[in-house]
Amino acid sequence: MSTLSLPNDKKYDKIINIVALAIPVVVAILLNPRIPKVELGEWTKILPHLNGIINSATAVFLLLGYYFIKQKNIQMHRRMMGLAFVLGSVFLVSYVLYHLSNESTAYGGQGVIRPIYYFLLISHIVLSIGVVWFVLRAIYFALSGQIERHKKVVKWAFPIWLYVSVTGVVVYLMIAPYY
Repeated sequence: MSTLSLPNDKKYDKIINIVALAIPVVVAILLNPRIPKVELGEWTKILPHLNGIINSATAVFLLLGYYFIKQKNIQMHRRMMGLAFVLGSVFLVSYVLYHLSNESTAYGGQGVIRPIYYFLLISHIVLSIGVVWFVLRAIYFALSGQIERHKKVVKWAFPIWLYVSVTGVVVYLMIAPYY
């Protein structure tokens, strides 16, 4: 198993912290209704549907990665987790493009389902902000061969990331009729 030569933990900690902070700040700015939208074309209307598919696939790859590490198949674990990370990155780009060019969609559900939707949405958003830091650290520790530190951080990263992926799909399915 190859690892990267990443000698300066403090440098990478700083990079991880900056990226983990910058992502939610940029997303929050894009969600501000006073920020004018950029015209990117009608194709951006499909992005929420694509994001639902991406979140579904991410959850599957996370579960497969978990399965393979329990089987001690490190190579397949790395592949599955790498695919989950790539999909998470593609999701982020797609999400930013959608909100850069489209107004947010209002949820139209009524009755008991409405607070359930908002609970899922809010917990999804809050945890998606925090999970970036955990995921970046988990990847850094894995790639730099710091497996014990990797194991410690994935105890938090994995369940949060899986919850964010699954609730992303559920929230999408609940709001999809209103797009």
